[in-house]
Amino acid sequence: MLATLCSVLLLASGQTHPASAAAQDAGNDPARATTQAAALADLLRRDPVHVTDQLPRDIPRSAAPDFAKLAKRTGVPTYVLVLPEQDRGDELLGAVHDRLGRDGLYVLVDDMGVSDAAAYGVRAPADDAFTVSLYELPYDAGPLLSFERFTDVIALGGKKAAERAEAAREKNEASGGEGVDKMHIDPVDRDNQSFVTGIALTGVPLLILFLSPYLRRWIRRQRAARGPGAKEQPSGPRRHLTPFRIEVGVAVLAAGAVALGAFLAFHEDSARTSPPPTASDLSSRVERVAAGLKQEGQARGAVYSDPESPRPLDSAQRRELLHRIEKFDRGPVRILLVPQLTEDESGGEPEIFVEAVRQKMGGEGDHGVYVVADPIGGSIDVVTYDVHIKANDIAFGIPDSIRYGDDDDRSADHQLGERLDDLMTFLEKAPRSERAETSSLGMDDAPEPVEDEALRPLFSGDFWPGLMIGALAAGLLFGIVAALLGLLRLAVPGLRRTPATTVSPDGTLGFSAPPDPSAGFLRRTARDELDALAREFDPEAALRSAVRTRVYDCLDAATLLVDRDPDGHVDDDATPSDLAAAIVLARAGRSALTGNDKPCCALNPLHGPSTGWRDGRYSPDDQRLRTIPVCAECRLLVEVQPRLAYTLRLTLPGSGRSERVPYEDAPGPLPAITNGVAQLIRQVREYAGVQ
Repeated sequence: MLATLCSVLLLASGQTHPASAAAQDAGNDPARATTQAAALADLLRRDPVHVTDQLPRDIPRSAAPDFAKLAKRTGVPTYVLVLPEQDRGDELLGAVHDRLGRDGLYVLVDDMGVSDAAAYGVRAPADDAFTVSLYELPYDAGPLLSFERFTDVIALGGKKAAERAEAAREKNEASGGEGVDKMHIDPVDRDNQSFVTGIALTGVPLLILFLSPYLRRWIRRQRAARGPGAKEQPSGPRRHLTPFRIEVGVAVLAAGAVALGAFLAFHEDSARTSPPPTASDLSSRVERVAAGLKQEGQARGAVYSDPESPRPLDSAQRRELLHRIEKFDRGPVRILLVPQLTEDESGGEPEIFVEAVRQKMGGEGDHGVYVVADPIGGSIDVVTYDVHIKANDIAFGIPDSIRYGDDDDRSADHQLGERLDDLMTFLEKAPRSERAETSSLGMDDAPEPVEDEALRPLFSGDFWPGLMIGALAAGLLFGIVAALLGLLRLAVPGLRRTPATTVSPDGTLGFSAPPDPSAGFLRRTARDELDALAREFDPEAALRSAVRTRVYDCLDAATLLVDRDPDGHVDDDATPSDLAAAIVLARAGRSALTGNDKPCCALNPLHGPSTGWRDGRYSPDDQRLRTIPVCAECRLLVEVQPRLAYTLRLTLPGSGRSERVPYEDAPGPLPAITNGVAQLIRQVREYAGVQ
């Protein structure tokens, strides 16, 4: 009676913490033999919503007003216990109700959400609300959101709550028990996001740079392969925005879009499911335990039992421990029956917890033996400060049977009473050290909760390997596309590469070539045309002298340009201009064999002899039309759009990667073709130093 009155007076004066008061009333008075349920009932008697101080990293005590606000929505008296996970939550709620003696809705919440609920003397669909909160929310929804969903269903009433619970149950069964997709990402998800971002950031731009020029050349080759009768579309003026520069610009824009899109899509910076804890939240339990140890006031030590947790010691075991502590002559022994959880202020590290309690106690806790016995997990940890026991004996000498117990046959109380008794025996028999030693390793402070839950930046970690994988993936996809296009060209007759030379019914040869050939195209075509001319030209054949001389001169001049060894192969160092001149000469020689010695096409000499003269703009700078010889292929455009004729003019690769040079401005003898094949042959011989 007197103890209860003192508690009420302390509460009214605002000089005690609810959990501290419970520790005073329930945890440290062996005469009362208070159970966990009785201690929790005392806490609910003071406040119908109790949030533990043992889970500040997941459920800070400062969130208690949010739970209290939600509890009022149920419409019935609601008592809420936010505690670490309990083995028999339903039995605990029943025992708390019996101790409290008040009807209402009793709800147990742990770090995952609502874990148990029961209605006593009130109409509340507790089971249905629990079912909805379990199946409608993902496992990482967090305790506050879980309790909010629970109260929403309670407020619906019996019939609607039952319907909603049945719908949630059916949906869960339909998904095969997979549940709802999680709401928050974790560090593994962030690593995956970083990895995918890295792949896309290099893969997409490189794929554009690889594929776009290849597809452009592939399409151009297909058009060129259609022969001189194919109609070319005007390509527009050539300006500074060359295709390659456009492709580079698109690739840069794609990289920027990927980076910005990833930054906006993967914007999460924390995996927290509840508000961050305050400094008071992180120090509350330490202050409570330190106050409990001081309150007991025994010079030789103390036994502190956490009031919110199961009681592993009965009155007799507690008295025996205190008796042995009193007889221990190495220093004070303080036994803390307190859970050690990764969600607590110390991150589940007993040594960090002990050091915080010791500092809070000040001079009273400077030296002694600290024993942390976890009533939930069952482990026992020992830390010593300035006692005559060797530190190594404490760190490595305590048997596992004392530290962890027997995993094969562990009782509900983890046999902590017997194991603590064995620990005292071990400490008493431990060899005395000559000087006082400390077993504490001086561990760093527990990580800050906000930093501990923070996700690493998106552009870090697995982002860097992703960049490399993206480059490899771009190369692989390019190879696959190139292979597919090659197979497509073989499978579809219309896409097969046709010969660069066609023969009309009257025996006239026609030649095809793009207006902007690549160096590779020029090299292949020069080799093919020289081989064709060598096969077709028979010096012993009955030819007119002029034709024989023209063909021989063309073959000889072309060989001088690109096969100076001579070894029958095109030289590796042959320039694009020399390759183009060799093609023009070889095709002029082949045409001469058919009796065609007309001037070459002025727009693209690679097309061979012209078929007529037409008016057209020879260059974009021409202000007037001029009459020029054109082939059958170029004539189609000139007749329709004479002012766009210059768009078909042959250009050759320049010194820069994207530079193109009009053929009449190219180095070497090629520009002489504008004055005829004979002049080109003379220029080649002078160029090669042959008289």
